Amino acid sequence: MAYIVDLKTFTDKRGNLTVIENVLPFPIKRIFYIYGVDDSVRGGHRHRKTIQAAICIQGKCRVYNHNGEKEEFFDLDRPYKCLILETRDWHEMGAFSEDAILMVLASENFDEKDYIFDRYDH
Repeated sequence: MAYIVDLKTFTDKRGNLTVIENVLPFPIKRIFYIYGVDDSVRGGHRHRKTIQAAICIQGKCRVYNHNGEKEEFFDLDRPYKCLILETRDWHEMGAFSEDAILMVLASENFDEKDYIFDRYDH
């Protein structure tokens, strides 16, 4: 099941520094980010092999997740909140703020055969 990890953040008068180090359950092979989203919903799939970590580094968005047993919503509204999406996690991202930038770190390189688009039955 998907879960949130709070990333270590150092704050002082100069600002904030958030670190992604030794907290992900996988080595990073791919990084992409989503921005400039209108009222569309992104995602709508799960994976055979890929594990992902989603961080809304600016603005906010909402992630719907269903792992075949449980449905849940996650609000990504702080740049230190990191949502881990496991392979069985069918997910959709929506409700993007106008300034949202959603960065995703992935355990695998892109492979169209890795995607499963069929939803779980509710």
